[in-house]
Amino acid sequence: MLNISKYAAIDIGSNAIRLLVANVIEQENGPTLFRKNALVRVPIRLGEDVFINGEISLKNQKRMEDAMKAFRLLMNAHEVKQYRACATSAMRDAKNGHAFAKKIKETTDINIEIIDGEEEAQIIAATDLQSFIKEDRTYIYVDVGGGSTEITIYHMGEVVASKSFKIGTVRLLNDLVSSEDWDVFKNWIHQHCKDFSHIDLIGSGGNINKVFKLSTKKPGKTLSYLFLSQLYKDLSAMSYEQRVIDLQLNPDRADVIIPALRIYLQAMKSSKAKQIIVPKIGLADGIIKSLYLSKKMLT
Repeated sequence: MLNISKYAAIDIGSNAIRLLVANVIEQENGPTLFRKNALVRVPIRLGEDVFINGEISLKNQKRMEDAMKAFRLLMNAHEVKQYRACATSAMRDAKNGHAFAKKIKETTDINIEIIDGEEEAQIIAATDLQSFIKEDRTYIYVDVGGGSTEITIYHMGEVVASKSFKIGTVRLLNDLVSSEDWDVFKNWIHQHCKDFSHIDLIGSGGNINKVFKLSTKKPGKTLSYLFLSQLYKDLSAMSYEQRVIDLQLNPDRADVIIPALRIYLQAMKSSKAKQIIVPKIGLADGIIKSLYLSKKMLT
């Protein structure tokens, strides 16, 4: 006997906004399964507005409102039982972020929660991340977004440190990350990783997923620091047009993939991690799982 229900997650990031619709399949004598049913991504790039001008422009307000109306219609068509919409770095920093979230609620009946970096990390931790963490090893988990990077360090299966940094791909593209910001990032990682003799990096985010695809490695395999370093050099030597045409990258991925690699490489260098694990998880997956777990706690 199966009980199947649909949940939705809306991830409002600094580079793109995403709607994930998932089937949650409860088995009578087996584990609950989470299956992706639909994923829609719209590259609005709110961060370019906010990190330069401090607020979301009228143009991107209109684009996002149209996207959210479409998301509402798609959720209705899928007969979604429950949803959660979370906004991260760009709307956190926008002077008009809360006012715009209120407007979205009025026009689309979608309630947007503007969450901090700590809650973002907690939601992602609700994903299948734990299945990649062995209790006898140490990991640095790095989630790179357009406006911020979330770092969590796991030792013996437990979180020992976690921090959000205002270093993201869209900020780097617009030259909005100072040398002091980089120093804080490097020093924090070094201080929290220096006592561990061996550490692996777990990476999440659309860019590292694309990097893994470019590697042509089989799922479950790791990527080395050497591979990422060489890819960074190769991509940097290519023009934007070459990355779009020759590598078949989406236009909104072809520019941010290079600063993303820079962040991952720096995290690996500062932690002395030699390899990166790419489990293909993210905030939207965490939202789905946390919604389901919250429901289970109430029943």
